[in-house]
Amino acid sequence: MTSKSSERRQVVRFAFYKLDSTWRRLSAERQASSKIEFGETIESFAGRLLLRPYGLVGIRGDCDFLLWQVAEDLDSLVALQTALNRTDLGAYLTLPYSYLAMTRRSIYEFPEDPGQPSRLVIRPSEARYLFVYPFIKTRAWYILPKAERQTMMDEHVRIGRQYPSIRLNTTYSYGLDDQEFIVAFEGDNPADFLDLVMELRESKASSYTLRDTPTFTCVQMSLWDMLDTLGGAGSVQALARRPTRADGYAPVATLADLPPGASRRVYVGSEAVALFNIKGAVHAIANRCSHARASLSEGTIDAARCTVTCPWHEGVFSLETGQALGGPPSLPVAVYRVKLEGDTVLIAPPVPGEAREPTVAPHS
Repeated sequence: MTSKSSERRQVVRFAFYKLDSTWRRLSAERQASSKIEFGETIESFAGRLLLRPYGLVGIRGDCDFLLWQVAEDLDSLVALQTALNRTDLGAYLTLPYSYLAMTRRSIYEFPEDPGQPSRLVIRPSEARYLFVYPFIKTRAWYILPKAERQTMMDEHVRIGRQYPSIRLNTTYSYGLDDQEFIVAFEGDNPADFLDLVMELRESKASSYTLRDTPTFTCVQMSLWDMLDTLGGAGSVQALARRPTRADGYAPVATLADLPPGASRRVYVGSEAVALFNIKGAVHAIANRCSHARASLSEGTIDAARCTVTCPWHEGVFSLETGQALGGPPSLPVAVYRVKLEGDTVLIAPPVPGEAREPTVAPHS
């Protein structure tokens, strides 16, 4: 069994931005160009972290949008914010709220719920709304015997499971930020979340809550739709001036990043993907092991067999088919389509039933 200290965790940031109203007095041309620059800066990080945009215009007065960011290291979060600060639009943005946390396993024991994701891996759903707030418990909570806390948490979980339309993501901030937890609930109906919170208020564990505000109701939307909520020149005009890819492929790395024998973790949309260069042939499979969600990009490559061995429990996967060939895993992992344009590696989601040939890098 993997110890907590050796688990590969994700770092999570909820960054809430506020736009200075003076931006709306700029010329339409500058508004459009600043949206393009800001949006393309975010898109340029697609291979380094997972990012979901949400709008809050018309919902709160102190912030306009949220960028929910998930990465494998803090450096990626720093690099993204640094790049955004350098944009024209970034000069008009402030950060009224920014919360940092990490994934980890709960210290409490709960029955497995197939409808809930692993606590070590953030996998945002397509739910319309995200409800986010920082959370701190009283000191008295930590003095209680663990068995007593477990009983109260069991009640908490029983209530939550009466609302299957609401999906919970809990991340931990102890020692990293001012709060203890950040909780993010996903759902399509705000009324369901309101009823859940009202019922949770009557649970015994809630009497040990020190703070659970501010609370943010966020609307999921595309990056360009979110930028449109800020006002000014619309993204329709902005998008008309930038090239789009109709084939579904996204650039994620260069061959310089992926020399023969190397592997690399990248992101496409909300999915982590592992890239491998086996004797000049580039392969791409879902990064998370189908057994215990370990990062396959950190596994051991067998070039002769064209396989990777999971770093946690030694499950073996074919890089060509995604099939589990040995060890505990019984389910395959997805195989992504790969193509090269010059030195750039592009990938696209797999097409069901389509056979895939490896993409071979040209000899230098």
